[in-house]
Amino acid sequence: MLLKELSALASPLNDQQIGQLQQAAAELSPQQLAWISGYFWGLSQTQVAGQTQPSQAPALATSNQPAGKLTIIYASQTGNAKGVAEQLKDEADAKGIKAEVFAAGDYKGKNLAKETHVIIVASTHGEGEAPDDAIELHEFLQSKKAPKLPNLQYAVVGLGDSSYEYFCQTAKDFDAFLGKLGATAFLPRLDCDVDYESEATQWRAQALGKVEETLKSEVVSGEADVVQLPLGQAALAVSAYNKKNPYPAVLLTSQKITGRQSGKDVRHVEIDLEGSGLIYQPGDALGVWYDNDPALAEAVLAKVGLAADEQVEVDGEPVSLKEALVKHYEITLSNPQLVTKYAELSGSKKLAKLVEDKDKLREYAGNTQIIDVLGEKKAILSAEQLLGLLRRLTPRLYSIASSQEEVGEEVHLTVGLVEYQKGEETRQGGASGYLAQRLEEGDSVRVFVEPNNHFKLPENDATPVIMVGPGTGIAPFRAFVQERDNREADGKNWLFFGDRTFTEDFLYQVEWQKYLKSGVVDRIDVAFSRDQAEKVYVQHRLLEHAAEVWQWLQDGAHFYVCGDATRMAKDVHEALLSIVEQQGKLSREQAEQYLSELRKSKRYQKDVY
Repeated sequence: MLLKELSALASPLNDQQIGQLQQAAAELSPQQLAWISGYFWGLSQTQVAGQTQPSQAPALATSNQPAGKLTIIYASQTGNAKGVAEQLKDEADAKGIKAEVFAAGDYKGKNLAKETHVIIVASTHGEGEAPDDAIELHEFLQSKKAPKLPNLQYAVVGLGDSSYEYFCQTAKDFDAFLGKLGATAFLPRLDCDVDYESEATQWRAQALGKVEETLKSEVVSGEADVVQLPLGQAALAVSAYNKKNPYPAVLLTSQKITGRQSGKDVRHVEIDLEGSGLIYQPGDALGVWYDNDPALAEAVLAKVGLAADEQVEVDGEPVSLKEALVKHYEITLSNPQLVTKYAELSGSKKLAKLVEDKDKLREYAGNTQIIDVLGEKKAILSAEQLLGLLRRLTPRLYSIASSQEEVGEEVHLTVGLVEYQKGEETRQGGASGYLAQRLEEGDSVRVFVEPNNHFKLPENDATPVIMVGPGTGIAPFRAFVQERDNREADGKNWLFFGDRTFTEDFLYQVEWQKYLKSGVVDRIDVAFSRDQAEKVYVQHRLLEHAAEVWQWLQDGAHFYVCGDATRMAKDVHEALLSIVEQQGKLSREQAEQYLSELRKSKRYQKDVY
């Protein structure tokens, strides 16, 4: 519409050029349009400054194509692996190394036979599964179609969480697959834990040093076949703010949306993004950098006999020990490594016994906060020993619960406060406690947008969607429906929601009733587990409507799941598998293949945690 209006004005473009722009713009997302606008603006400035002549700007490819180059492939679920891959690409560019970066879903496995150097950056999803975008490449490398790779040199970086049993499993898989196909690892695989920045930075430098050694004779300055962006265009792409440079936003609202008698405290949080330039799409996440509770930091220090004002160094800067714990280290969530290290430092027999059983160790670490691990047996630690136990603080990612088409320069979240009693003391989650209780309206909160390209509405607005989001898993579906309402999408929408009770825990009930009444949402099926003697969950509602679910899938519906990965997502998957098997009259193996094909075609997407 905007381009049509512009064509009616005195324009420096001819009708054909305007038509080409209209055609290109129609296929782009708001984020892509913003990127292109920044690119063209930067290009115009370099030409005005005389730095780039029209006949020279900007080379997307060069005529000289060195035989050797670096290909970087990322398998990312939440964006961390993508971030590491893009940093690799930037650092390769700075060294004059010819490099390309691909999402695993966009890379054809057979092309590995043409590569000389490949680096794979892989996260792990669920129970040791490859991220959705990497399933096809993961399967291809195990198949008989995979080529032999005697001339390929490769390296692999894994991102994961050692609290989980299948730590960095996808990276281990890719390493094994490539090795089996005859490729040579030029650097040992790196398996990174949640605090991966420092290790990954060092590893990238080593890897690029190795690549540079072998490609040095082939790399000619200025001949890399990558886009050279003019005049700092990267900063103009969407926003200057990101994970490393978060935006100091203002908290507008933190409102409890569960009832007085509910056993849960769920908050609707609204944050002001005005002036940030931050752009998000339904399905994306908001990263929140938070401060730990100062009272908890003091309690941790008291447990190990340390003074709050003792000076330590963090990232080369002197700070007090208390400030280090409040702003720089994780002091709520425990992990198996911390328990293992503290068992050695404290001499606790209970912890030492736990360490011998990996399953019990993971269960204990997952359900016990750090302050309570330290309480198992008193030990006097040095500041160095304490910080050696702790991971660095990392931001929490929350599924965005709004569409910018609806709320403009705001972003909404649905935050469940993690809170429970430990004896006479109350324990809270680090980020949820910060957002729900320690921040006041008007306070500043550091945020950034984390795109999630694996959880997106279908491009075709006529496509039906089925959304399964119990509890706070409802968040992205609020964004989905707001977006489809504003776009006047005519595709059908079916929501499955569940929680404990109808009267206390039906999140955004009035909104959903409004959408149902207006016809934006065609169906809502709810499961309130404690409103009857026998517990009913969303998977039971799916099975009750098996025939209709199957028909929607046959009509091309996209199926989405958001929420708890440990139990809910598995139970929903099992229910969906049964529906496909029974309604489609397929064998178990055929039903599993059907769902695998849905995932590959992005018709079955999960945002689970």
